[in-house]
Amino acid sequence: MNDDEPPHTSAPGRARTLLRSLAPDLSPWRASRDFRYLWISGCVTSFGSFLTYVAVPMQIKELTDSSFAVGLIGAVELVPLIVFGLWGGALADALDRRKLVLRSEAALGLLAALLLLNALLPNPVLWPVYLVAALVAAADGLQRPALDSLLPRIVAHQHLSAAFALKSLYHNVASVAGPALAGVVVAFSGVQTAYALDVLTFAVSVLLLARIKAVPPPTGAERPSVRAVLTGVRYAWSRKDLLGTYAIDTCAMLFAFPVAVFPFLASDLGADWALGPMYAAAAVGALLVGATSGWTSRIHRHGRLLVVAAVCWGAAMALAGLSGNIWVVLLGLALAGGADEVSGIARSTMWNQSIPDEVRGRMAGVELLSYSVGPQLGQVRAGTMAGLLGVRAAVWTGGLACVGAVLAVAAVLPKLLGYDDRTDPHTAAVRAEHEQAEHERAQREQAVREQAGREPEEPEAAATA
Repeated sequence: MNDDEPPHTSAPGRARTLLRSLAPDLSPWRASRDFRYLWISGCVTSFGSFLTYVAVPMQIKELTDSSFAVGLIGAVELVPLIVFGLWGGALADALDRRKLVLRSEAALGLLAALLLLNALLPNPVLWPVYLVAALVAAADGLQRPALDSLLPRIVAHQHLSAAFALKSLYHNVASVAGPALAGVVVAFSGVQTAYALDVLTFAVSVLLLARIKAVPPPTGAERPSVRAVLTGVRYAWSRKDLLGTYAIDTCAMLFAFPVAVFPFLASDLGADWALGPMYAAAAVGALLVGATSGWTSRIHRHGRLLVVAAVCWGAAMALAGLSGNIWVVLLGLALAGGADEVSGIARSTMWNQSIPDEVRGRMAGVELLSYSVGPQLGQVRAGTMAGLLGVRAAVWTGGLACVGAVLAVAAVLPKLLGYDDRTDPHTAAVRAEHEQAEHERAQREQAVREQAGREPEEPEAAATA
């Protein structure tokens, strides 16, 4: 036994300590009722959305048998996502974020119903699929900033990293179960069943979101306008550490997000059965990281963690493209998913810890562009490169390009590597703001309780007078 080791510490005890340090931090779930509703709602709707995520490219492939047509879905979604993502950020800073999330969730459910109606036609039409995809991108652009900026208002500042890890956990579970089930559902029941299940999950999600308390805008919130949007963009540009997170995520998704060509990659490898597992593999890797995410609460230099994770993402995608063995491909995708989960935790923690509430919605709109526009362009890139170079070459060249681009961004923006939440002045200011808001909220609740306690005495006091 080591002399420095306490005599009562046994091997099983050390193992239990290690497991506790890796287990997800459940503090946000225990402390916040609204977070629990938000978490369950997200779990339900993510499951259904991943069914549609797989069904749409499969339906387009069946209608056109064109990799370009499948990749075009990203181009169709791009402009609505940019426009409504930025405007949605301005709305999130000026309106009740809970109402904005609830109404856009209902709109997304109606759009899923339109996909279902089109699929039920004797001869489904292609153009409504693209139209609904564009409208879904617009509704998602309106919702996502409010949804992301809602989290810091219902979760304590010290629990933000744990809250994102818990959100990622349900997302990754849905990513595994949704595509795996979608492959079976589409094969045996058609895309109609996948769309119908998605509509059902949206109905459940709306009922859950309706139970969250109102989240009014900050005092003196700027009214939504083009000027307000530009204020958010200028703030993002002034923060080079945040700018680095956006640039790295965009590069990673642009160059190494080949999801659009998965149906063709599976066929090229002679493994059509593996299409569902290919969609799910990245989520399996992310799920393993999310399920052992306790260590992330002890990380302070999130910029460095982000760079390392993004490089690993690109390298793993390159491995998947270079291999002609389906099992190695699945391994590469799983490794990429684990790296992406680490990257997401690092980015989200930096954003939530260091951005003040008055611009949080607009910054969430900028963030939406960084992690959503990249995948849309990535689908177009992958589909185009697959047509020019072949499917496998489109995957591995993109992975290597991702590694080079991430290293270049890290060299150009050194403030990203220097971020440390223990010394960052923006993080300190947001922490103080959050603590002040919590103190004021506690005072208001105490005043309400005291007033309620005096009310029964008032009639007696009046009668005595």
